[in-house]
Amino acid sequence: MDKQYADKKYTVDDLIETVEILRGENGCPWDRVQTHESIKKSFIEEVYEAIDALDAGNDAMFANELGDVLMQIVFHSQLAKERGAFDFYTCVNEICTKLISRHSHVFGDDKAANAAESLGVWEKNKLKEKGLKSYTEALEDIPHSLPALMRAEKVQKKASDAGFDWTDIDGAERKLTEEISEFKEALAGNNKADAEEEFGDLLFAAVNVGRFAGINSELALYNAVNKFIKRFALVESEITASEKKMNETSLEEMDEIWNKIKKKP
Repeated sequence: MDKQYADKKYTVDDLIETVEILRGENGCPWDRVQTHESIKKSFIEEVYEAIDALDAGNDAMFANELGDVLMQIVFHSQLAKERGAFDFYTCVNEICTKLISRHSHVFGDDKAANAAESLGVWEKNKLKEKGLKSYTEALEDIPHSLPALMRAEKVQKKASDAGFDWTDIDGAERKLTEEISEFKEALAGNNKADAEEEFGDLLFAAVNVGRFAGINSELALYNAVNKFIKRFALVESEITASEKKMNETSLEEMDEIWNKIKKKP
């Protein structure tokens, strides 16, 4: 990097100007051809990378990844500015207005003595702000682009707010058992469409059980995937140490090693 850039302390305005240059006539050929749609996936990926850095406890990496998220916001704002829709400062104004409006227990006359009451005020103001007049509209307002497990949990919570819920976890567990049976029946019927539908119902029911148990389904599955990878690596390491290859080892042998690893603390 050129010394004149390396030692500079940049601001948000510098970032906005940089993106404008990249999008300009003499800017970067790649940046100039991007659209909201073409970089949409990158936006999501950058947020996940920021979360990974946070989970890793690496503040330098976290700051770096948050910068990538901010760049995505500025880039989308620049695209919107070019088509005469809005700019970055419109976004800033929108979020400041929203924060003040929804925190009426801080900036208004509402009262909230604890976190739960604060959330109640936030939700009340959110419904009013969005003009949502029914519980169904509140369900439909939950973003469709959320990870499915997260969206399922939010939908169930909103339905519970309307009184549409089991009285305790026992009812949720019975429903899960019922959905497992229906999924098995669909599999036996050899109908992929039916099996997919019933599997969806099974997952939805499992999320509901987790919700009653105070378990975040998205996080639980995330941890389960990481645990699987860690154990898989140990299985492969042990097989490699015995001078064999994974794809030349029988499932029975791998399963035996897997179960041995599971018993280790």
